[in-house]
Amino acid sequence: MFKKGMRVLFAATAALPLLFSSAWAEGLITVIVNDPSNPYWFTEGEVAKKTAESLGYTANVGAHKGDTNTESNLVDTAITNKSVAIILDPANADGSVGAVKKAVAAGIPVILVNAEINQEGLAKAQLVSNNAQGAALGAQQWVEAVGDKGKYVELFGAPSDNNAATRSNGYETVLTQYPDLEKSGKEVADWDRTKGHAKMQSLLQANPDIIGVISGNDEMALGAIAALKEAGKLEQVKVGGFDGSPDAVAAIKAGELQYTVLQPVAVFSEAAVKQADNVIKNGSTGVDTEKQLFDCLLITKDNVDKYTAPFVLSE
Repeated sequence: MFKKGMRVLFAATAALPLLFSSAWAEGLITVIVNDPSNPYWFTEGEVAKKTAESLGYTANVGAHKGDTNTESNLVDTAITNKSVAIILDPANADGSVGAVKKAVAAGIPVILVNAEINQEGLAKAQLVSNNAQGAALGAQQWVEAVGDKGKYVELFGAPSDNNAATRSNGYETVLTQYPDLEKSGKEVADWDRTKGHAKMQSLLQANPDIIGVISGNDEMALGAIAALKEAGKLEQVKVGGFDGSPDAVAAIKAGELQYTVLQPVAVFSEAAVKQADNVIKNGSTGVDTEKQLFDCLLITKDNVDKYTAPFVLSE
């Protein structure tokens, strides 16, 4: 027969596993990004993971590196692991539709970040930078830095990502308003610094008299800067970027990059997880629209000191 004190001790001991497991009671959120070797995608994954953990979930981050087969396998793993939500930066506007469908069929809500898929009604939300607004902002600043006449070239991102075309079209809309600006070359460099360097070398050989480079992202722009430095041309060729990465900010401070357009990836990655949490608990994101645009900000030498954390510009 138990004594009163023993009963209390037994009850407290029996409750320990429940107390211990309550921290993990919300379940697993799987975060799938492109390539964390790029600081933009690294920040995307880290912010999403930390936000999920702050809300009481466990979280893991995987990377598909632009490969839809890898993405599909990561979604399979998320399903097997009984994830309660998936935060996905899609590998391909068309090619990622199947992976999203698979997750939805398994009853797992999917929130897309940074890039869109070409089908609505599958993901609970698609949170992306306002790329058209950001491109217009960047192109206007580019003209201010470069001038309104002369030859220039463009570095274009990955064609599988709708953001590449949106930014390029945004640049075109602004720059074609200046009839004395002539685009003498355009190369695809897939958002990659090494490819940006190689493509800039060939663009420079074909167009030695250019005065500017407008780039779809910072990594390609930084590759272009390295090639221009090697050729002794950085003084006369001005470069503009897009993303707001720490390396781009350092290049602005060094006088090598004219500006970058900050994508608020830290803001929408956090918002994506909070909306997933809402779906899990209440059945909806709490936002009226599936596609949600987050305005970009311009970083120049005049406000670069307000850059307080990766991809964060203080007001």
